[in-house]
Amino acid sequence: MRKTMLTAGFMALSLVSASVSAAVSEEEAARLGDDLTPIGAERAGNADGTIPEWTGGLSRPGEDTERPQNPFPDDEPLFTITHDNLDEYRDKLSPGQIAMFDRYDTFYMPVYETRRTSTYPDDIFEIVGNNARNASLVEGGSGLNDFSTAIPFPIPESGIEVIWNHLTRYRGGKVERVVNQFPVQSNGRFEAVRLREQLVWPEYLQGGRDEDADDNILFYFLQQVLAPGRLTGTVLLVHDTIDQVREGRRAWIYNAGQRRVRRAPNVAYDGPGTAADGLRTSDQLDMYNGAPDKYDWELVGKQELYIPYNNYKLLDTDLSYDDIIHAGHMNPEHVRYELHRVWKVEARLKEGERMIYSRRTFYIDEDTWTASVIDQYDGRDELWRVSQAYHVQFYGNDVPWMASESVYDLNNGRYISLGLANEEREYMNFDIEPRRSDFSTQALRRMGIR
Repeated sequence: MRKTMLTAGFMALSLVSASVSAAVSEEEAARLGDDLTPIGAERAGNADGTIPEWTGGLSRPGEDTERPQNPFPDDEPLFTITHDNLDEYRDKLSPGQIAMFDRYDTFYMPVYETRRTSTYPDDIFEIVGNNARNASLVEGGSGLNDFSTAIPFPIPESGIEVIWNHLTRYRGGKVERVVNQFPVQSNGRFEAVRLREQLVWPEYLQGGRDEDADDNILFYFLQQVLAPGRLTGTVLLVHDTIDQVREGRRAWIYNAGQRRVRRAPNVAYDGPGTAADGLRTSDQLDMYNGAPDKYDWELVGKQELYIPYNNYKLLDTDLSYDDIIHAGHMNPEHVRYELHRVWKVEARLKEGERMIYSRRTFYIDEDTWTASVIDQYDGRDELWRVSQAYHVQFYGNDVPWMASESVYDLNNGRYISLGLANEEREYMNFDIEPRRSDFSTQALRRMGIR
């Protein structure tokens, strides 16, 4: 069951960071069934053929829904980017990626044939088309009007619209997963933090969205620490809001030591990430999340970039965490890079605002709207951290997501990786039947007690 093949072309880019926008015209929206893919990417390949045409993505409904097998087991790297040949490829690397080569003699990039595997279900394509015709930003860009489910701006005209596409991109609607987070020391030592997480959009709750109960809710998120023992019983609950300036993110935490539920206002912006040993902020989970109001957003344009893609090796249960987690960075032997087109968005901290990152440069994959690479700068505007998302297409469910995401600290040589489940029996379950009551503070308390 392949997706309908659509034609595509290149679109004009706005370099303006608009604070308010309106839906596109009917004529422009029609491009989503004509010269653009259903979610706004260029269907056509590039001029030299190193990026192919999008022909519907990789869709195998019902096959390997929990842990997809590598559909390209015979692929070998076309070439490898190393310290010796780095200059040949600088124009297709971010400053943060280049800095990884400067920081680590052991870092390299195996580059494979580009395979545009990403696709979404047909009903999501229809929703995205309706959003293109109806969705708009609220005053200031902190929220959305007339938006449904996923991707409000498939034909973006500003940087903030591109960021909203990342924040709202489709991730299966409802999923439960068991994964691990690895804060890694500079010598490569780590202690795995085992997590059970649920992520659910209101539309996918039993009974569907309730306009009163789910007012201003983008999604519900539940995170339970399963190991190590000193952290076991810690549970985080988040009701993420569509407009977090009008109504801030609702977050609660159950602390096993205190045996009580308390509000958690620091689970936002640059508050410390859960069990992250100071290696990522709250808004760096899922590469970037939360309210975008602290930054001015500029849409710089589109470019070709080598990004982690089709990283099925990172799902291999024959690999241990020691095989993948090495000093300085994940083991490049098991990572796959491909050349893809990305949207480049520059975020600069607004005057008067305070955040640990004064500037962030986002490189967002056109086929998924995932922030695939993010370079982060400190208060002196010096490159500090680089994040990478290791894409995988869960082709049994038509869900593009990640096998892992990592934040590399260029100053101290430490990093954090989240999402690996090679040694887990359970992994991704898209067949859950969540209830609204599962995301209440009462449910949080019961989970903590267990």
